[in-house]
Amino acid sequence: MTPGEHVQGKVKWFDPVKGFGFVIADEGGPDILLHANVLRNFGQSSVADGARVEIAVQRTERGVQATEVLGIVPPLGAEGLPLADFEEIDPEIIANAPLLPARVKWFDKAKGFGFANVFGRPEDVFIHVEVLRRSGLSDLQPGEALAIRMIDGKRGLMATEVCSWESAA
Repeated sequence: MTPGEHVQGKVKWFDPVKGFGFVIADEGGPDILLHANVLRNFGQSSVADGARVEIAVQRTERGVQATEVLGIVPPLGAEGLPLADFEEIDPEIIANAPLLPARVKWFDKAKGFGFANVFGRPEDVFIHVEVLRRSGLSDLQPGEALAIRMIDGKRGLMATEVCSWESAA
């Protein structure tokens, strides 16, 4: 690996509490350290295990480290709408929902859900952990800025997709 080399691979695991995780390069070799600060520079505080990533890397005395995240694709098998709440909603409505800037109110990974608020709107938007995973994320932090697509579902406003803040700018 040469300095600044771009590598494609898969997230082995990432723990936002610990502040790091590892990527396995498609070409093989040692695990690549992915620090939370590098991920935050991309506009995300987490990434789902198994997500495909493109990263810039550098070799250090401690091993290979990601220096920049260039792209993230959600894990295979994460596509589709996993929630029964979306079954009766026209897929066209879901696909055409606008990407809106929002901020995380709270998210509890153990409970499997949380809420966000879209800027300029008072209502809470429900975020299910499966929607988060399908979007390539594994967790959200209170106050985190993000972009969401939402619909008015059976139980109120629900996120159908969650993206980095930069996606809505």
